Amino acid sequence: MKNDDPDFKFEPVLGLPEHLPKGEEVLWQGRPEWWVLAKEALLVRWVIGYFLLLAVWRVVSLLDQGPLGTAAASAVPFLACGAVAAGILSLMAYVLARTTVYTITNRRVVMRIGAALTITLNLPFKQIKNAELDLRKAGTGTIALDLDQRTRLSYLVCWPHVRPWSIRNTKPALRCIKDAKHVGELLAETAEADLNRPQIERTRPETRSPSAVSVPGATAGPSPVAAE
Repeated sequence: MKNDDPDFKFEPVLGLPEHLPKGEEVLWQGRPEWWVLAKEALLVRWVIGYFLLLAVWRVVSLLDQGPLGTAAASAVPFLACGAVAAGILSLMAYVLARTTVYTITNRRVVMRIGAALTITLNLPFKQIKNAELDLRKAGTGTIALDLDQRTRLSYLVCWPHVRPWSIRNTKPALRCIKDAKHVGELLAETAEADLNRPQIERTRPETRSPSAVSVPGATAGPSPVAAE
């Protein structure tokens, strides 16, 4: 991915607030497909269907009161409102997708999310209990991350980058990404390898009290001095 957004040119690495530590590397980066996000998160198809239903109802209700042309013309305001609403939701989805970067390294998952208020979620693999893949026919999908009980996130702050309706136990999610199956397999393999990596801890050396060394022929007390 290229950092082509001027609002994030300050990032030392795309999607990350700082350079990666030694030994950590980026394995994958992606962002939501904006049209899929509009359909699944912002429900743009339901909004379009709602206004179409209102338009049809308006036409049918006026058919017995005048000519078809007049009845059809009365439905235009509903169609116009539906088009405006769908356009606004689509624009929101595009902005949300463009300002989002999901990153998988060999140590963690990082999510830079938010349009008006940008936040970065840093999720080491040791905090992730499970990952759930919701795969679609076109190959796009959502990977929801089930975190341990010590990690608490706000559903509203993270929306729409969460598993839908999982409000009490918020699960951050890589929403509407392409090639989701491959990304899920990569995430599973990388997390398993990281969790099975030997942990080497540096211990402090033991402090020993000086021990007495016996010397043959030496006496415990001071030697008597012979008077001349």
